Amino acid sequence: MAGHRTDEHPHGADRLCDAGDRVYSRAVRRGRVRRQDAEAVPCLLELALLHPDPDDMDWLVPTSPQEVMTRLLRGVYDEVSASQRRVGSAVAAVERFAGLGPRLSSASAEGTSIRVLDGLSRIQAAMDEATEACTTEVLTVQPGGIRPEHELTEGLHRALALRGRGVRMRDLYTHVARHGQGLLNYLELMGDAVEARTLDEVIDRLILFDRTVAFIPANADRTLALELRHPALVGYLVTVFERLWRLAIPLTAPLPDTGIEGISHREQSIAALLAEGHQDAVIAERLGISVRTCRAHIARLSETLGAASRTQLGVRIAQVGLDGPPRALTLPGQESPTVR
Repeated sequence: MAGHRTDEHPHGADRLCDAGDRVYSRAVRRGRVRRQDAEAVPCLLELALLHPDPDDMDWLVPTSPQEVMTRLLRGVYDEVSASQRRVGSAVAAVERFAGLGPRLSSASAEGTSIRVLDGLSRIQAAMDEATEACTTEVLTVQPGGIRPEHELTEGLHRALALRGRGVRMRDLYTHVARHGQGLLNYLELMGDAVEARTLDEVIDRLILFDRTVAFIPANADRTLALELRHPALVGYLVTVFERLWRLAIPLTAPLPDTGIEGISHREQSIAALLAEGHQDAVIAERLGISVRTCRAHIARLSETLGAASRTQLGVRIAQVGLDGPPRALTLPGQESPTVR
C-alpha cells in the first residue's frame, strides 16, 4: 500500500480522496471503468481498489466493497499497533534510565532551576502556581510608564489571593507611574498589603515569590519568560531589588525638588541622561514616557537654561549641575504627597 503519489493525493491508506471516491463509485455502479478514467487517481491501483479486467486490459474492475473495508481497516489497525509498540518502547526506555542513577524528584527531572516558559498561557499558569505556593512575600519591578488598566486587572486575581493569605507585597515603579489613576485605584484596593515606591529608572520586569522563585522576561514582547529557582540567581535578584528599594521614593511621598527654578524632577532625570549621550528614544524608554513627551521636556529644558542648540544644552546642563543623578530624598518629615 506504500508508494502512492502523496503529492497529488495527500491521504493515507485509511481513506480516499474525493477524486478516487468518484471513480471507484462509478466502477462499482457500472461493474468496470476505463483505465484512462483512472489515470488521474493512481492511488486506486496502488491501493488495489481497482485491478485490470483480465478479459480487456483497457478496463479496470473494482475490488468488492467488503474487501475494500477490510483493506482500509487493516491500515488503521497497523497504525494503532505501531503506536502501541512505540509507547511500549518509550516506557521501557524510561524505566531503564531510571535505574541508571539516583532517583530524581519531578522538579529536578524537569530541570526547573532555569525553565523557559513559551507562550502567555504557560507563563500565566506558572505564575498562578507560584502564587498558590507563596506564603510570605512578593517583590516586583514594573518598568514603563503609566500601567494600562488591562495589565493591572489581569494579575488582580493573584494579588487578591495573596492578600487574603496575609502575604506582603512590595512594588517598584518609575516616577511616571504616579500619574496613572489605575495604579492608584489598585493600591487603594489592596490596602496595606502592598507598599509601592518609585524611581527615575528601574530594571526590566521582575517578580519574586518568597525569595525562592523569580520570573523575568526572555524576549522583547514578553511572550517568553524564564522561571528561575537556582538559589544563587534568585539571591542575586533579591539583592538587586533591595538596593533599588532603598534608593526609591515611597509613592505617598513627594518627589524631591531640583533646587533649580523652573526645572522639574523629570527634567532633571532627562538632563542627566542627555549628559550621558543618550538619544531621545532611549531616554523615553528608560523613563517610561513617550518620545514626544521626552522631546517636549527637552525643549523646556533648552528654554529654561537659555540653550539655542543641543550642544549648548549639554554645556548648560553641566554648568548648572544637572549632569548627575537626581538628589536623594530625605524621608523623615515629609508631608502629603504631591506629583510633579
